[in-house]
Amino acid sequence: MAKATVTMDDLLAGDSVKQPVAGEVVTGTVLTVKKHEVLLDLGPLGVGFVPRREVGFGRALQAGDEVTASVVDPELDNGYSLLSLRKAAKDRGWEEVQAKMDAEEIIEVSPYDANRGGMLVEYEGVRGFLPVSQLSAEHYPRVGSADKDEILSRLNALVGKTLKVRILDCDRKANKLIFSEKEAIKDGLAARFETLKVGDTVKGVVTGVVDFGAFVNVDGIEGLVHISEISWERVNNPSDYVKVGQNIEAKIISIDKERLSLSMKQLTQDPWLDEVEQFEKGKKVEGTITRITPFGAFVQISPAVEALVHISELGGGEGVDPEKVFTLNERKEFTVLDIDKDSRKISLSLLDKKTKK
Repeated sequence: MAKATVTMDDLLAGDSVKQPVAGEVVTGTVLTVKKHEVLLDLGPLGVGFVPRREVGFGRALQAGDEVTASVVDPELDNGYSLLSLRKAAKDRGWEEVQAKMDAEEIIEVSPYDANRGGMLVEYEGVRGFLPVSQLSAEHYPRVGSADKDEILSRLNALVGKTLKVRILDCDRKANKLIFSEKEAIKDGLAARFETLKVGDTVKGVVTGVVDFGAFVNVDGIEGLVHISEISWERVNNPSDYVKVGQNIEAKIISIDKERLSLSMKQLTQDPWLDEVEQFEKGKKVEGTITRITPFGAFVQISPAVEALVHISELGGGEGVDPEKVFTLNERKEFTVLDIDKDSRKISLSLLDKKTKK
């Protein structure tokens, strides 16, 4: 290790200063720390010059610190040696990284940047990547796939935060280092899954709202409330019912290896069961056309009850076009053909079967 301070007399007496070798790892003492450079006293090897980019991410130095550096160029035009603290740390870091992966150890990292694919991480001087797919349910950016700016915004919010991860892949030759937050929490999640069962009511926080439902973080476990399980009403847009960050209660309706399927509506009484009692087979009803399909139309006959009038009940045979019979949101009269409470289905027949011209 370099202990003696190099003086100008030492530098002028050329035979007292040894020449470092490219690739050699040397130890020196920090002389000065400036915005774009750090100078090191290398003792008999002279003075080392470290560009700021070669110091390493997040590393703070001050005069008097003893550091290890790798020689990049033994002699610059000014007589200094070009050094890299980052390379020396990286060489040692690969050994540490491999040991952590072999031991399946959980480590803490702090991302220094993000892109739409995930988080950029430096650990023990080695730069690696934490893909979006390997983030926990708490941190995964659940937004529409087309909303790339929102994804990046969510990931940028994680920059500088401490995350617990495991090393998923380590390949020094390929310069590849991949981290996983999901792997770091999987043991704890397995224990939590064992405490849950179908039918349980759980509390969670909405982490994302998409076209087909809402994602919910339930104590670190990811849950999904499908659009059909948000409300007993017909839900066209889940964001009308839940928002990101909202605390909700839901019922577990199924459990798989990594996710809970949840229902918000099943925590309340199904109003369909009450409202259907007012309808009888053979009776006339009035309703509003809510959807028109090639096989018929759906009709709202009460706030919670929607019925189907099949194309065969429109008159004019199977070739009739429902688009020519109905207009969205218009009201018409029908006859109740059948009520199936077990399947929650009501069949109607159009009372006036004259098709529009």
